[in-house]
Amino acid sequence: MTSTTAEQTAETTTAATTTTVPTTAEPTTVATTTVTATPAERITPAEKTGARTPEAAEVITGARERIDALDDRIIGLIQERTAVSAVIQDTRIASGGRRVNLSREMEVLGHYSDALGRPGTALAMTLLELCRGRI
Repeated sequence: MTSTTAEQTAETTTAATTTTVPTTAEPTTVATTTVTATPAERITPAEKTGARTPEAAEVITGARERIDALDDRIIGLIQERTAVSAVIQDTRIASGGRRVNLSREMEVLGHYSDALGRPGTALAMTLLELCRGRI
């Protein structure tokens, strides 16, 4: 803690910036805080990507942008799949059937497992859970 008078200024220092705040009141106590985190705008591309060269950082940044775009598309497809699944479930229930068709779910699990191996099974389980809707 730092004590100041009416004519002094209090200075707060962080790892990224120093802010000077004038004080006009009677003597007060001002806390000085040191922050060790570096703001995102000060992180270099190499630091952000873990790359050792600017060229590698550029490649990684571009690839990450592509992955982000793919993730957005995948999320959109999952949302579309969920909507289609809801139509199937509603139609099945309206016709007197069950909400879930376990043999169809086994087909989906097999398809993902064949294409992606064991992680594919886990992915299919997650998709099926998302698409079943609320009970």
